[in-house]
Amino acid sequence: MSLDGRTCLVTGASKGIGRGIAEELGSEGANVVVNYRSSESAAYEVRDVIDEGPGEAIVAQADVSNFEEVQSMCQTSRAAFGSVDVLVNNAGITVDKKFENMTREDWERVVDVNLGGVYNCTKTCFEDIRSAEEGRLINISSVVGQQGNYGQANYATTKSGLFGFTRTVALELASEGSTANCVAPGFVKTDMLAEVPDRVKEGILERIPLDRFAEVEDISGIVRFVASEESSYMTGQILGVNGGMEW
Repeated sequence: MSLDGRTCLVTGASKGIGRGIAEELGSEGANVVVNYRSSESAAYEVRDVIDEGPGEAIVAQADVSNFEEVQSMCQTSRAAFGSVDVLVNNAGITVDKKFENMTREDWERVVDVNLGGVYNCTKTCFEDIRSAEEGRLINISSVVGQQGNYGQANYATTKSGLFGFTRTVALELASEGSTANCVAPGFVKTDMLAEVPDRVKEGILERIPLDRFAEVEDISGIVRFVASEESSYMTGQILGVNGGMEW
């Protein structure tokens, strides 16, 4: 599944799932654009890890909810590596509250990043992906978008919205041989999960048939496959990587 010479832009790549994806793609020889919003030192750590292997990397700061910053990031990417072949829309935030306590600001903040950011990045890179030899759009959703989750009406809505977006863009890219797919992870061992109270994590674990939380590598390996030539006949799909949780 070599990605030699392929330019891969990964948003939210300084930590968690995004970091794992960026390092995985780099390990397959890709040129990786490591996007971050505020975790600068962590982003440079990711770059250094990639540069130690067969891939190359640059760091690009941008708040994905800001269209001008996204445009600047893509210009930086093109100047370093040429057109974007693979876009991984991973950046996302949570503002968790029961719906009755959720303000319009809480709602819009999550929508602006989790959906608005996907629009901004995809819009800016769309022609690159469409004209690439087997371009790839990969959206990172969540099992929460499939099942819902207490206290996450805003987050669940944005992650569910990615399903319709992915399917539609897949249809629009298909005539050029490029694909769009969506990876929907379950509960992954990241800083976000570490903040969940133990009693809540125990309840979640009881719902996972494989009886464990995902490692970041469980997700990044799937993304690597979707980014590769081997996935060329798969498009418009939602890949649930959740340990067997039903939805």
